[in-house]
Amino acid sequence: MENYLPYIEQPKILVATDCIVFGFDEGILKLLVFRRRIDPFKGEWSLIGSFVNEEESVPDAARRVLLQFTGLENIFLEELKAYSDVDRDSGARCISIAQYALIRINDYDREQVELHGAKWFALEDVPHLVLDHNTMIADALDRLRQKTTHKPIGFELLPEKFTIPQLQSLYEAIHQTKLDDRNFRKKLLSFDLLIKLNEKDKSTSKKGAFLYRFDYDKYKKLEESGFNFVL
Repeated sequence: MENYLPYIEQPKILVATDCIVFGFDEGILKLLVFRRRIDPFKGEWSLIGSFVNEEESVPDAARRVLLQFTGLENIFLEELKAYSDVDRDSGARCISIAQYALIRINDYDREQVELHGAKWFALEDVPHLVLDHNTMIADALDRLRQKTTHKPIGFELLPEKFTIPQLQSLYEAIHQTKLDDRNFRKKLLSFDLLIKLNEKDKSTSKKGAFLYRFDYDKYKKLEESGFNFVL
């Protein structure tokens, strides 16, 4: 028992995970937040999160929360960083390990989201959130911008079938900048990672735009050989 005394004598610290959930809808990058249900700050806007249970890892806790709020599994999820300022949470000494998630906005369970009082906000309209959650959002957006310049994770925000203008619109929303149409298309097609379909999206014009799918299998093989997806 004496060997365990250093463990027993240490103060207990809570561990939580907070999820920055990005979605993309009609050219707008959005975030999913909800009304906090516990004190302190009960009823105020918050990121979706939870304390980590004793029997689960941090990613498992994040996946549990995302399933609970969106009804979705197998979501793109990646650890952002740990937030450990001593006074970050007035409720207790709590370290939060934030995760950012990318979901296809039309795939989630709308009733599930509404049941938990969650709501999508355009990035520029996100209200002030509790604790350090606005800082987490800013950090997650920086990470997303960095990642999308050399990894094709942006496709996680698009439907399985998409047009090149839709993909360009996504990158413009993430990076908050206008891209040259011709250069974007030329560089994207040069990777030879899009599968052109014999279907068109005619929602924006009579002529329509061809639909594509991303070739994940081909990308994985190229990635193993050192290929870098740089847009």
